[in-house]
Amino acid sequence: MGQYKTPGVYIVEKNAFPNSVVEVATAVPAFIGYTEKASNKGKTLLNKAWRISSMLEFNDFFGRPPKTQYEIADFDSTNKDDESDFSSNNKEYTLKPEGSRYYLYHSMMLFFSNGGGACYVVSVGSYEQAIDKNILSTGIDVLLKEQEPTMVVIPDAMSLKDSDCIALQQDALRHCGQVMRNRFAILDIFNGYKEAQDSQCIENFRNQLGTNNLDFAAAYYPWLNTSIVQAGDLSFANISNLDKLQEVLNEEIGTADLDEKKKTEITGKIKEINVTPKTEEMSTDDDLHKILTAVSPVYKAIIESIKLKLNLLPPSGGMAGVYTTTDNSRGVWKAPANVSLNAVISPSVEITHAQQEDLNVTTAGKSINAIRTFIGEGTLVWGARTLDGNSLDWRYVNVRRTMIMLEESIKLAAKASVFEPNVSTTWVTIRSMISNFLTSIWKRGGLAGASPEDAFSVFVGLGETMTPQDILDGVLRVTVMVALSRPAEFIEITFQQQMQKS
Repeated sequence: MGQYKTPGVYIVEKNAFPNSVVEVATAVPAFIGYTEKASNKGKTLLNKAWRISSMLEFNDFFGRPPKTQYEIADFDSTNKDDESDFSSNNKEYTLKPEGSRYYLYHSMMLFFSNGGGACYVVSVGSYEQAIDKNILSTGIDVLLKEQEPTMVVIPDAMSLKDSDCIALQQDALRHCGQVMRNRFAILDIFNGYKEAQDSQCIENFRNQLGTNNLDFAAAYYPWLNTSIVQAGDLSFANISNLDKLQEVLNEEIGTADLDEKKKTEITGKIKEINVTPKTEEMSTDDDLHKILTAVSPVYKAIIESIKLKLNLLPPSGGMAGVYTTTDNSRGVWKAPANVSLNAVISPSVEITHAQQEDLNVTTAGKSINAIRTFIGEGTLVWGARTLDGNSLDWRYVNVRRTMIMLEESIKLAAKASVFEPNVSTTWVTIRSMISNFLTSIWKRGGLAGASPEDAFSVFVGLGETMTPQDILDGVLRVTVMVALSRPAEFIEITFQQQMQKS
């Protein structure tokens, strides 16, 4: 209010209500990995966090899926790591991947299939490059300049060496829990498509990950057999040694119960597989693929085996979609568990009730959330713990993520009071602002308690949270206590007989 010097009538408007706290977004994952391209109208998007909201936008900015190729090789029964993928004329064959496997594209499809929405994509390179730990780490550093992302997902980490994968996951933990402290990492288990007892994948993960910032991450096991890739998306272009394919198919046709004219016709088509460029008399690659699928059971089996391999995906992309769906339908305070997964046929490993005991509760505290199949219910997420499973404060995913949301929302709203007079009017304004926000969260079920007084408390003021010296130092201290809701992880129902009364 200015000093009056001229007689007259002056209007003074006073605010009757405090500023409101705007709830920050909670389900905005950032995906880091390799893409076909990274451009927007000629401008490069390499090593930039770019916001998209659909798979169509991803295709526009980052291109199509990688053309993953497999080599047909004779099955070696003496090699324990070798698995037979198909057979022909009593001979077993295996399909070995050529080069790096890029998981980002199909993980993005799994994300949107499970309710994913707005997200950020950081492309660190193209499919021509080998997957490198240091390059993926630069993608994490890109997120330092972004305020909106709330989750970090790096599916391409599964294509690194075991030690590099763990080092990258430690970088993600440091970024989420130490540097930014406002986002959550969703981790996969290296070799998580294998049995835990045989491969020691869970034990290796726990032993190597360390103990820092575990409450800012959750890990999921096992990998998923999905339906993301369809047989129509594949052809003999996904086979690197076409001469071996021709050899296998010719052997099949040679022993097939067909007349010589039909055999000659099919053999001629097989010869066209490796011919480039093709003459006008030859079939196109698409037509040739359809012909071979129709006449050759072995070729169909090869394509089916490649489809199964490409559909084996780490669960982090799908879990980011589950987090998004749960946040949008129930709220960030609802545990993202007991939820079915879309576009998922089955987990790669069937986990029993007894086997999950070690995953969920362990003396090391590094809880691994299981993904299990239940009869009549499909594939469900059956765990909601952070990696800090022994902490009573931060054991559950929804507790950590709810606290991140509350802290960020109140922090951004409190900026309006920076440099305001450190007096009772400012304290009352801040207390009212925070109390109104927490009351709205409590009404929606985000805080536990029969009344707002039971659900939260806000303290601010001289003699309450501050000393006279604090005020002289320019410090305004606010203490907020909240009762966060925790999931009913174990439901115990007691049955007892009673005496007959009539």
